[in-house]
Amino acid sequence: MRSQAVLSLASMAVAAHAASNDTAQTPRVAPSLWDGQCFYPTADSGFQLATYLGRWYQVAGTLAPFTAGCKCIYAQYALNDDGNVQVNNTCEAEGRPVNILGTAFPANPAYGLDGAFRVQFPGQPAEECPGPNYIVQDYANDIAIVQSSNFTTLFILSREQYLEDSIIQAWINRGTAGCIVASRLAEASPELSILVIEGGANNYNEPIIVNPALYLQNLAPCSITATFHKANKSEHLAQRELIVPCGGVLGGGSSINFMMYTRAQQDDYDSWKTPGWSADDLRPFLRKLETYHGTGAAKDHGFDGPVHISSGSYRSLIAEDDFIEAGKALGYPEIKDLQSLDTNNGVSRWLRYVSPEGKRQDTAHTYLHPKLQAGDTYPNLHVLVQAKVLRVLIDGDSKRAVGVEYTPNPAFQALGINLTQAPTHTVRARKLVVLSSGACGTPAILERSGVGDPKILQRAGVPVVVDLPGVGHDYQDHHLIIYPYRTNLAPEETIDGILRAGRDAPTVFSGNRLLGWNAMDGAAKLRPTEEEVQALGPEFKESWDRDFRDAPNRPLMLMVLVNCFLGDQASVPVDQYASIGTYTAYPYSRGHMHITGPELKDPLDFDVGYFSDANDIDLKKLVWAYKKQRELMRRTKMYRGELAIAHPRFPEGSKAACTELDGPLELGNVRDVEYSAEDDAAIETWIRENVGTTWHALGTAKMAPREKKGVVQPNLDVYGVKGLKIADLSIPPENVGANTNNTALMIGEKAADIITRELGL
Repeated sequence: MRSQAVLSLASMAVAAHAASNDTAQTPRVAPSLWDGQCFYPTADSGFQLATYLGRWYQVAGTLAPFTAGCKCIYAQYALNDDGNVQVNNTCEAEGRPVNILGTAFPANPAYGLDGAFRVQFPGQPAEECPGPNYIVQDYANDIAIVQSSNFTTLFILSREQYLEDSIIQAWINRGTAGCIVASRLAEASPELSILVIEGGANNYNEPIIVNPALYLQNLAPCSITATFHKANKSEHLAQRELIVPCGGVLGGGSSINFMMYTRAQQDDYDSWKTPGWSADDLRPFLRKLETYHGTGAAKDHGFDGPVHISSGSYRSLIAEDDFIEAGKALGYPEIKDLQSLDTNNGVSRWLRYVSPEGKRQDTAHTYLHPKLQAGDTYPNLHVLVQAKVLRVLIDGDSKRAVGVEYTPNPAFQALGINLTQAPTHTVRARKLVVLSSGACGTPAILERSGVGDPKILQRAGVPVVVDLPGVGHDYQDHHLIIYPYRTNLAPEETIDGILRAGRDAPTVFSGNRLLGWNAMDGAAKLRPTEEEVQALGPEFKESWDRDFRDAPNRPLMLMVLVNCFLGDQASVPVDQYASIGTYTAYPYSRGHMHITGPELKDPLDFDVGYFSDANDIDLKKLVWAYKKQRELMRRTKMYRGELAIAHPRFPEGSKAACTELDGPLELGNVRDVEYSAEDDAAIETWIRENVGTTWHALGTAKMAPREKKGVVQPNLDVYGVKGLKIADLSIPPENVGANTNNTALMIGEKAADIITRELGL
């Protein structure tokens, strides 16, 4: 038979008052909520007392007073005449049997639980919690999981005394790629027992996730679907402490991102110079993941994958056409498919990770939930949410990953509960542990596990298990600024109204096709002209000649039209806005992310590294990007001037000053804005004061030779540790000229292929 022993830990259920999703509709997705005193998880809905009676063997579990020093532990359950259950626990200690009798009373009906009992043994002290003290959380004919209400005791029971070995995978996941790998392995073999551990909540049918127009709510300061990382104060960023949000919910970043379908370039993957990871090697996986509903050559896309790529339920053709024509006026052609890997330097009509029906295509909803909802088709796939992984457990002698240690996520616990009070638990992995916690999560787990730079580990008080200096170094991100404009767009051509409605939007706009729109229909991948390269100075030209001139496949900047004001709607007059988001690809700046102590509560040493490069090349790129996006917007019919509060503060009397107009400029006769040296200085100051993350963190556990700060090999094995792989955006050795979600999806598909081949599946 197939053993579920360790994996069924995923069936720990949620206290009813804490779950925002209906867990009854999401089998095997279980929050691990603990309020510091009482824990009332939901019992298995399939529990039936009549079939539960009889003998059960304890095959795993936490240490209880009765079982100390025992082996061959089993329990016999029989129905008494009064309807209660006799509990007869037996084990062998020092060569003789030990026996204890107790009674299990059904819990107070007020709890509404089958499989929830008040168990009493002679001499047992009174419990602090009035409800059930033991709950049958996961129950099949041959396997049962029983947990205590205070989260301190758990028993894994089997009808058979000796279970056949199984391959058990522990997936440590807060990211996009991990959902894919777990899903594909569940398909590959029913003999694999797979557990996904997610630090955040279950995202199943969560309105602010599944409705594309509500994506900004996931990034609000009070969001519980994002994890916010506070960076160190930076002299390069006007002494600011940047905040970098990452996915903090099942599905990771794919559940909260802007849903822009953007592929990397051919040259991006080829530049990794890693066997098996060239663009041609990766094209099959890029096709495998998608069902494409757009234009372009059939050879470049997939048409039967789990992730739908479409226009969603709405497009603003007026704004989209306006953007495309303005790009042409600047000399950039319309490219029908800018995601073929080999097209560049043009404007395009953008698709999104949204189904034609208007639902977000995150990896939890496209890969995991269909299997979790498929009845008994995939009994080997389990998900544990609201559980933070502390560290990977590594055997000191063999240097093999043998499991993980986790704790309830303090963000979901009752107010006032100190993190140090939370219990820790372990999951044992007989074959493999895969980290998929993203560029901001994976290095911290590795370092708390004793894998990393010895100097960093020693300062943090963590014993060195594996000397691997590359962990946490070379943090990269794309550098983003968003510039808003006044427009003459109609209310149905922007999502400003939806954003103003806030959390009432699903009700106010119920049935409205706008909910299935991310308000991003036009975008571009652009390069400067030769004249513009010269104008940016000799240092910029040197970097251009070295890294871009002979690589026409590489854009310098990506640009997107967003039909709204991407900020606090209360800070601007009620109106219809459009914004241009710009970020520069391939930054030279590097940062780092390291632990400062052995526990979750210890702050991170996080340096985003923005503008730390020599000669301010990254800054010069964004100066060029500001001027370019402004010229494009000035050539649109919708343009009614800049929203000055979110543009550089130009000197008084500057020819570059922001304007307010009653109508568009004279199209076909628009002259470029003239910028003085003082204007350029104002742009640079504004950029330093306002540049932010593009939520594209990568490179902190990169796939490279160990002597070049590499952390993983081409097969994703962590150097120096057996049975430990990484599959997330921490592994790219170089950046990509694209939004990174597509690369994360590809890594998930590639990782699943690597693992299934290694396991001979």
